[in-house]
Amino acid sequence: MRVLVAEDDRVSRRMLVALLERWGYTPVAVDEGEAALAAMRAPLAPRMALLDWIMPGLSGPEICTALRDDEGDEPPYIILITAHEKKSDIIVGLEAGANDYVIKPYDPDELRARVAVGKRVVSLQSDLARRIRELSEALVHVRTLQGILPICMYCHKIRTDQESWDRIEHYIAQHSDAEFSHGICPECMVKYHSDLLEEEDTPKTEGDVT
Repeated sequence: MRVLVAEDDRVSRRMLVALLERWGYTPVAVDEGEAALAAMRAPLAPRMALLDWIMPGLSGPEICTALRDDEGDEPPYIILITAHEKKSDIIVGLEAGANDYVIKPYDPDELRARVAVGKRVVSLQSDLARRIRELSEALVHVRTLQGILPICMYCHKIRTDQESWDRIEHYIAQHSDAEFSHGICPECMVKYHSDLLEEEDTPKTEGDVT
């Protein structure tokens, strides 16, 4: 997983990069806010970001706000890293859109655990977005009949959108996934094939050939 590191202090930036590489991530390092925002909006942008609070250009919270204003199915996971430790500061950072907050000087093991949490969240978001896309694609193929269907009162053909008349079974097959098999209902059997019924009901005599 690629992780953005936005830190203007060179030593701190190199330390974060080294830690991420040791933990199996691919860091993308920048040293100011505008570059951080551009990197997170670029094609194939990192799915996670470690942002310093105070940087040249945009601050960490300002980047959070800008990214949260971007509508997307898979929002990035953002961790603010800062020396601000007041509760009021933490609230500002979280309300700006940060997912987590790490106070300097941070413990590497704690940071590794928090990054791992972010990785799990990103993975869950990706799975959810994929399932939503699959569901949306499936719904495109679902065809339903609705509204008023003009049907002839005599032959029972349906008037199509092209103002032609089509057999009802053909029309339904074209607009749904239903398939038809043909049979004869009892009423039609009496109406059209009464001779067959009479033959079945006629008792046989001794002279009849079996």
